[in-house]
Amino acid sequence: MYKVLLHNDDYTTMEFVVHVLENVFSHPSPVAMKIMLSIHHRGVGVAGVFPYEIAETKATKVMELAREAEYPLLCTVEPE
Repeated sequence: MYKVLLHNDDYTTMEFVVHVLENVFSHPSPVAMKIMLSIHHRGVGVAGVFPYEIAETKATKVMELAREAEYPLLCTVEPE
C-alpha cells in the first residue's frame, strides 16, 4: 500500500486543498477540513492510502488540477 501525501506551500489556498480532498479522495467536508489543517500545521499530510496504481493515478490527478488552477501544490506517493 502507498500513501498519497499533500505538501503545504505558501500559495495554494486552503479552499483548494479541501476541494481536492473532497473531489479526488472522496473525503466528506469535515474530514477534508481536518486533513487540510493538519497539512497546514505540519507541512505534509496523508490524503489517503491505496494500492500503487490508484495512488499514482490520484497523485497525477491532484497535480493536474493544481497546475490548471495555477497552484504549486505538491503531491507525492510513498510506501506505507
